[in-house]
Amino acid sequence: MAAKRCVACDRDDAVVPLVRLEYRGEPLWICPEHLPILIHDPARLAGRLAGAERLKPAEHHD
Repeated sequence: MAAKRCVACDRDDAVVPLVRLEYRGEPLWICPEHLPILIHDPARLAGRLAGAERLKPAEHHD
């Protein structure tokens, strides 16, 4: 099993809380600080999350 580290900043659960998610059948972790990036600007995770550049940001209905 892969180490539990934030996909964005590489910090582990000894440093920050991590939220587990599944993507392409694999478990991943992200810290609360970077969860908004995954939601609103996932392309910024390109190079760290396979296919991130093709993910669409959440639509806003403010």
